[in-house]
Amino acid sequence: MEQISSGRRDLLADRLLGVAEFSHAHWFFGNLYEALVKIPHRVAASEASRELPRSPFGAGSPGRYYAAIAPINAPAAIAALVAGCPHASSRVWLIVAAASSTTGAAATAYLLRSINPDLFFSPQPLSEMRREPLLKRWYRVHALRLTASAVPRRHPPGTDNPAQKPRIRLP
Repeated sequence: MEQISSGRRDLLADRLLGVAEFSHAHWFFGNLYEALVKIPHRVAASEASRELPRSPFGAGSPGRYYAAIAPINAPAAIAALVAGCPHASSRVWLIVAAASSTTGAAATAYLLRSINPDLFFSPQPLSEMRREPLLKRWYRVHALRLTASAVPRRHPPGTDNPAQKPRIRLP
């Protein structure tokens, strides 16, 4: 009975970690794209118009491509940690996955509450003097998010991962 329960728990942990990996990859490449093409500079400097409102989900806003997937990242990683925690061999990797997801979520929450409203969603673009310090701070926090989203989700090859199927070795 314990074998079945353990097997189901391993499968659950593996599936949850798969969801976290997918959402993490989405998050990483979205963060990388934002940094490379300087989306914050573009959005912060744009004038509000009927076609391009200055709102969290208006045209051109990164919120549109994050809203569907981002909220599941940290909860999936934490749930995988809880489900896979009995295995000492996977505990460290699951803790790292959950910690990086939680760190990134906290950094995102900080940006959404403290910087984004003034920088991106004020009725008019800010003056250059007010915008530049906010953009600097945004990119510093974004570097933390990008680093957190770059943390690997799986065991490195050759390590003992109870969620993986056992390999058959031929003599």
